[in-house]
Amino acid sequence: MDDAIQTPRKRARPRELAAGSAPALQARGGEEALLALAANRVVIEGVAPEIDGGRFAVKRAEGEPLVVSADVFSDGHDKIAAAVIYGPADAEESWAETPLAFVVNDRWSARIVFDKAGPYRYSIIAWRDLYATWRDEAKKKRDAGQKIELELIEALDLVKEAQNSGRGSKTDQKALQKLQEKLEKLASKKDFDGQYALMQAPETAALLAAAGHRTNLSRYPGKVPVWVDRPAAAFSAWYELMPRSQSGDVTRHGTFDDVIKRLPDIEEMGFDVLYFTPIHPIGKVNRKGKNNTLTPGPDDPGSPYAIGSAEGGHDAIHPELGTFEDFARLIEAAKRHGLEIALDFAIQCSPDHPWIREHPEWFDWRPDGTIQYAENPPKKYEDIVNVHFYRGALPSIWYQLRDIVLFWLDKGVRIFRVDNPHTKPFPFWEWMIAEVRKVDPGVVFLAEAFTRPKVMKRLAKVGYNQSYSYFTWRNTKAELQEYLTELTQDECAEFMRPNFFVNTPDINPLYLQVSGRPGFRTRLALAATMAGNYGIYSGFELCEFLPVPGKEEYLNSEKYEIRAFDWKAPGNIRDDVAFFNRLRRTEPAMRDFRNLAFFNFWNDNVVYYAKRTDDLSSFLLFAVTLDPHAPQGGHFEVPLWELGLPDDGTVMVEDMVTGQSFVWRGKIQHWWMNPHDRPYAVFKITR
Repeated sequence: MDDAIQTPRKRARPRELAAGSAPALQARGGEEALLALAANRVVIEGVAPEIDGGRFAVKRAEGEPLVVSADVFSDGHDKIAAAVIYGPADAEESWAETPLAFVVNDRWSARIVFDKAGPYRYSIIAWRDLYATWRDEAKKKRDAGQKIELELIEALDLVKEAQNSGRGSKTDQKALQKLQEKLEKLASKKDFDGQYALMQAPETAALLAAAGHRTNLSRYPGKVPVWVDRPAAAFSAWYELMPRSQSGDVTRHGTFDDVIKRLPDIEEMGFDVLYFTPIHPIGKVNRKGKNNTLTPGPDDPGSPYAIGSAEGGHDAIHPELGTFEDFARLIEAAKRHGLEIALDFAIQCSPDHPWIREHPEWFDWRPDGTIQYAENPPKKYEDIVNVHFYRGALPSIWYQLRDIVLFWLDKGVRIFRVDNPHTKPFPFWEWMIAEVRKVDPGVVFLAEAFTRPKVMKRLAKVGYNQSYSYFTWRNTKAELQEYLTELTQDECAEFMRPNFFVNTPDINPLYLQVSGRPGFRTRLALAATMAGNYGIYSGFELCEFLPVPGKEEYLNSEKYEIRAFDWKAPGNIRDDVAFFNRLRRTEPAMRDFRNLAFFNFWNDNVVYYAKRTDDLSSFLLFAVTLDPHAPQGGHFEVPLWELGLPDDGTVMVEDMVTGQSFVWRGKIQHWWMNPHDRPYAVFKITR
């Protein structure tokens, strides 16, 4: 017989199963699974942001909005409603709820905010909104002249069902009871218009939204983790210095008291984080001399990154800097000047670090019995050895390093810049940062990892609050726009916060070596206005650039000798630094890293962009010339459309540098910049 025309078989009735029998239990289990599946009738998918399926946390700062979105839809034509539920990770019973709003094409979104540092989670719920469906269909029928008596009976049933839903407050329940009584009274009088008006009233809609039954309530199965930081993790201006070079005399090692004397000067420039390179005892074995030579003189101080000597290791202070009492005074003095101290956490040791003698299992040893020095072939760093994280070192070295961070946390340090974290295991960082956060969720870790993009992003995922970036080497307009678009618009914006350092003790960028004072002002303007976090290494404000020939390194580097500077020497750019830090403090638009937008300036030597708040009360435009040698200018677009204005509209403009005010009429304007006068322009526009 042709299979296509076989006679269908009669379906057999299911057998009755004895209660408690294995088949009965199996059937009941299958029925429970079926009911559970059927309950999730509303589809919730495409939830964002969600990092690696919820493996890692989305990052926000206290008070910084998190926009949650998802695709939410169901079968049929019924109206649906959805909400984001969120709160402390370990207290779901106290979670809050915020309605999701329909956007377009089954996409819904909501904005939520967390007001305290720590771990949180969110999820999404959705349901068939029978009241909204009733309201829509009843209106259509009534507007079409059809009778709606049956619909009004259904409306009364919805109100009764709401009273049995268990939702809403006592006040809501009383209001529902009164609503039912009013509807029944109107029904007894056959006042259909009155019933309809009452059910369509905004107060009724609000009441049923708060207390109505949620039919086919469905929930996204994931609980998306969110880590909330204190504000300093997302918005900070760093000033890096070496304490030993603060005496003003190359023949005298600087002290913490010398640093205290410099605090008013650093405050004057407007910084809020003061970051020290390592302050620990420096090893004597294989000590480096000036300009990284292998033949130090008797008075050469060595590299502060060669940590450890007979005076102690990572939990000790270099004796020439001062005592722990001096350090405590420095911490308090910094607070009075609006500064927070950040320390360098460098997991490396000099060959005479106490750990090598006490814990040889923490280090790698060569076949001839000598210790393995740090290497980056062909470079060899014989004044440094690295610890080992596995084999006999696990778990003791993990506990030791965690306890070092907790030690300095107890001394008042809550910000750590971590040296070369990409050369240490990711699982270690994930564990260690989580352990420290149990003690203080406000601790901030900055990853100094100039390495491959995915490695940098993984460090951010496992817990780092801030990350060094490629900004240092992005110099052209195309490079800057492409890189900043990635950082602010791609998924990494949800978990990675770049810190735009313009230079470091290790990096003397080629651009600064050849651009003179205008180039320093250009790079400052870009870093301070594009990023939420940025920093300079001391000497930048003096336009220090003298390089090791052919290298991105400083000649006469502070890493190997004590230096002395006139911090207000002629030609400095302190006023520029103070201006941008003041702008960052006073203009709300500067606090959001993700609100950056590029606009048209018809000259490839000028980068042009905006930062603005959602309500547009703080709307800033920046034009920065990338050519440090010759004047540049051209026509540019004023984004009138963002203000709801036509192309011939008018805006008030304030030049934020000079304080002058004027008017721009029309979308196309012109500006000209001489880098030797000022290589940047900053405008605030209002309707």
